[in-house]
Amino acid sequence: MLLADVVATSVAVSATRSRSAKASMLAALLGRTAAESPEDIATVTSYLAGALRQRRTGLGWRSLQDVPPPAAAPSLTVSQVHESFEQLAALAGTGSQQARRAATTRLMAQATADEQRWLRGIVTGEVRQGALDSLVQDALAIAGGVPAASVRRAAMMAGSTVDIAPAALTGGEEALAAFTLAVGRPVLPMLASTAPTIEAAMTKAGGGVVAVDTKLDGVRIQVHRNGDDVRVVTRSLDDVTSRHPEVVAAARALACDTVVLDGEVLALGPDGRPRPFQETASRAASATGVELTPAFFDLLHLDGRDLVDAPTSERLAALESVVPERFRVRRLLTSDVAAAEAFAESVLGLGHEGVVVKSLAAPYAAGRRGATWVKVKPVHTLDLVVLAVERGSGRRSGWLSNIHLGARDGDGFVMLGKTFKGMTDEMLARQTERFRELQVADDGYVVTVRPEQVVEVAFDGVQRSTRYPGGVALRFARVVRYRDDKTPAEADTLDTVRGYLGPSEPAGDAS
Repeated sequence: MLLADVVATSVAVSATRSRSAKASMLAALLGRTAAESPEDIATVTSYLAGALRQRRTGLGWRSLQDVPPPAAAPSLTVSQVHESFEQLAALAGTGSQQARRAATTRLMAQATADEQRWLRGIVTGEVRQGALDSLVQDALAIAGGVPAASVRRAAMMAGSTVDIAPAALTGGEEALAAFTLAVGRPVLPMLASTAPTIEAAMTKAGGGVVAVDTKLDGVRIQVHRNGDDVRVVTRSLDDVTSRHPEVVAAARALACDTVVLDGEVLALGPDGRPRPFQETASRAASATGVELTPAFFDLLHLDGRDLVDAPTSERLAALESVVPERFRVRRLLTSDVAAAEAFAESVLGLGHEGVVVKSLAAPYAAGRRGATWVKVKPVHTLDLVVLAVERGSGRRSGWLSNIHLGARDGDGFVMLGKTFKGMTDEMLARQTERFRELQVADDGYVVTVRPEQVVEVAFDGVQRSTRYPGGVALRFARVVRYRDDKTPAEADTLDTVRGYLGPSEPAGDAS
C-alpha cells in the first residue's frame, strides 16, 4: 500500500468533526489494507492512530527541518517507510548520527510535499487528525464486521490495538476471542476516576459495601509469575524486571505456581512511612539505591484460574489467600461513610496520598477509567500535559521555567494556564533538558514542545476564564512532580477540570 493513501485518509479525517464519519474513513482504508496488503495491517493501524511502531528513532524536530526537495509523485510504500524507521531505530554508536541524517535524507527525498509534512508530524507527535486509539478500535470493528466490545477487550488483553488489528480484520470475532489473559503477557491496567469526597466516591462506586484502599504514592507495577519465571512491567507495559529484584523475590516466595498481580512499589522509611516520591521514582529507574517494597491491591490470575471477569470481592479473596499482609495494600470494607472517612484520615496520618474506593461487584476493566474505582485525595491534583515552556529570567536565567499546562479535549489538548511554582533547582535543570528534547519551535521566549510530558499539578480551585480556550483556569497551580510513568492519553480531560467548578463560580482570569 502507498503511504499516500494513509496521508490522504489522515488529511480527510482531520477535516471532519464527526466521530462516526472519522471512523468510517479509517475503516475504509483498513478494509482496503486487509484486502490488498494484509502484511501492512499493523503498520497502517499504527499510522492511522498517529504513531510510529518504533518506540524511539533518534529523530527530533531539528532532524527534519533541512530536508531535500519533495518528490513530484508518490512512490513510497507503507512497508518501505516502516523498514526505514526500523533501520533508524537500530542505529547506535560511532557514526550513528551521520548515518541517521543520511537515512532520513533518503527517505524524505522519496516523499511528496504532503508526505513530508505527514512524516514530520508522526515523528514529532504532531499528527492532528482527531483519531486516537479508541477511534481506530471503532474503525477496526466496522472494517472487520465485529463488535466494538470484542475489539476493545482483545486490545486490553494484548496490551495493544496494533497487535490485534490483523485478527480483527481477517480473523473475525473468533480470532479476537483468542486474546485472553496470558501469564507473562501484560494487560492494560485498570484506572481510577476521581471524586471530591469520600461520600461522593462511595455513591459513584455504586453504594453498599465497598473496599476503601490506601492510595500509595508509589510507582504502578504489574507482576507475572510462571513457576520461577517472573516478569515486572510498568503501567505503560515496559519490562522493568531487572530493576526490581525485591519484587521478583517477593513473587517467587508466594505459595503458588502462576499468578498475575497488580500493585505499586514504593520506598519506605524505618518507621514504615513513605519516603519522598522522588526517591521511589529514582530507584524505580535503576536496580540500585534505596530498597523498594511491593504493595499489591489486585489479582488477575491464580494457578490456572483467570479472575479478570470475577467481581472485586472474589479477586480480593484470592489476593489475601496467597499474598502475605506485609505485601498487600491496607484496606477497609464498609458501607458506612463515617467509617470510611476515619480510615481515610488514618491513611493520611501515615503519610499516604488518600484512598481509592472500589466496587466489590465490578470486574477488572483493563485499560479503562470508570466509576468502579474512584480516588479521593485531600489536595486537588490533576495530571496535565506540558504544551510549551518559557525561558527563565533572573535567578532562573538559562533554564526553561514557566510551563504551559494542557488538559485532554477530544483527541487534542487545550491550555488551562501556566505555572513555575513548586519547582526545585533540580526539577528546573531536569525539565530544561527534557523540553529541549521535545522542542518543536522556539521564538526566543516560548519553546513549544511535543505534548508528551505529563506533570502532576496541585491547585486550590478552578474558575471560569476568557483568557484560555477551554474557558477555565486553575487557581494557584503548582508542580507536584513529573509523571514519566503516564502517557498523554492518561492525562485528565477538560471535562474533569470543569467538574471542579462550583455551580455559581464567578467569571475571571487566573493563571
